[in-house]
Amino acid sequence: MKSKSTAILLLLFLGGLGAHKFYLGNNLAGFFYVLFSWTGIPLFLSLIDLIILIFTDKNKFNNKHNQEYKAWLYAQE
Repeated sequence: MKSKSTAILLLLFLGGLGAHKFYLGNNLAGFFYVLFSWTGIPLFLSLIDLIILIFTDKNKFNNKHNQEYKAWLYAQE
């Protein structure tokens, strides 16, 4: 199960390399982050991703990134 706090920590420390993209399952975007990491563009994009991820609601995050655990998550509430 993917955690929002883990994704935020990956963004803070390895966001310019796209570690958060690989963690959240978007491998193509993660590849481009690594490919263009020398330009600084992924660092700027990771700041935008950080703001979006911080303000994303827990349920919206789970609906997007934890589909395989959806029945289990809602049974726990």
